[in-house]
Amino acid sequence: MNIVFDLDGTLIDSAPDIQSVAATILGGLGMAALTLEETRHFIGEGAAVFVRRMMAARGIEDTPQRHAALLEKFLAEYEFAVDKAVFYPGVLDALAALKAAGYRLGLCTNKPEVPARAVLRHMGLTSTFDAVTAGGMLDSRKPDPAMLLHTIAHLGGGPTLYVGDSEIDAETARRAVVPFALYTQGYRKSPVSELPHDWRFDNFAALEGIVAAFARTP
Repeated sequence: MNIVFDLDGTLIDSAPDIQSVAATILGGLGMAALTLEETRHFIGEGAAVFVRRMMAARGIEDTPQRHAALLEKFLAEYEFAVDKAVFYPGVLDALAALKAAGYRLGLCTNKPEVPARAVLRHMGLTSTFDAVTAGGMLDSRKPDPAMLLHTIAHLGGGPTLYVGDSEIDAETARRAVVPFALYTQGYRKSPVSELPHDWRFDNFAALEGIVAAFARTP
């Protein structure tokens, strides 16, 4: 059986790193940094969408040329922005327990591939996942189900539980027809009741029980 995870807002809180990158870009334009709340609200659909939301928040005209230039600067800074990311409580113990129990673990994130792999190295997770699909590796991004289905295929197929924190993750699971466990302490913008999910949890200590319930599902 497979367990596939989202990254930002699910396993790690990377918003402080992303806020710092955005501050560098906006500071160069003489503009105020994003707040942490704004940053968390803008995360979820990839770097290009984040930059577009950042531009809108600071009244920057969103021409294709301006967006492309700011996105290039953002990605150049983002590649090395790993120092402030932290695990959510209980993540490491949960991942270790699932790995020891023989589950195949995958990662499916809209975070661009280079910073995604950089943060995995920084957090000591490189060997944890049997398959990784990150932003830019395919021509689509979540909530298009292609990224999740690609990850599952690289895990060898079979029953899969997807674990994420947001509207994007819930919609991805729905479109892929994959059971979904919602981590409620991440970056979601809507009430839990409005997100389709099979299980929900606010502490990673509960994940083993959810996985056991998933394993018993016919």
